[in-house]
Amino acid sequence: MLPKKILFCADFSENSVPARQLAVDYAKAFGAELLIIHVINTTGYPHYVDWVGEELDQILRRTRDSAETHLAELAKEIGPLMRPVKTFCMTGSPPREIVELAAKEAVDLIVIGTHGRTGVKHLVMGSIATSVLRTAHRPVLIVEAPMESGESAEISYEFPVP
Repeated sequence: MLPKKILFCADFSENSVPARQLAVDYAKAFGAELLIIHVINTTGYPHYVDWVGEELDQILRRTRDSAETHLAELAKEIGPLMRPVKTFCMTGSPPREIVELAAKEAVDLIVIGTHGRTGVKHLVMGSIATSVLRTAHRPVLIVEAPMESGESAEISYEFPVP
């Protein structure tokens, strides 16, 4: 089955550039519609503290404005290469929002980049891409970014046991 709708998950980092290029190439090759999502992660905000509510709302508003500007720039850059690009700026848990949008829009393929963290960094920080892969009920293409200095996907860190 050829994809008719492709969802690219953008975090605006250099690590997402290879995934973006692949999503664009696939959309062009298959004549598919390209959707781009950016999720502002609000899972760590302390909603239980009353006095920070207004400040958080201001921060989220500015963050959302900036993200929507970046999404518009991406769509404008990609637009001439294919049919119109739809963009979505969401707030919440990135894996949940990505999977929910993919279901709602009936996308055929999710393309997401990964930062290539391994070992302790991966254990502590987790992976949005892995969470999407585990919870999406559709194909997910994970594009690994170039390794950061000192990291390798081939050698994992082992904790010494006394």
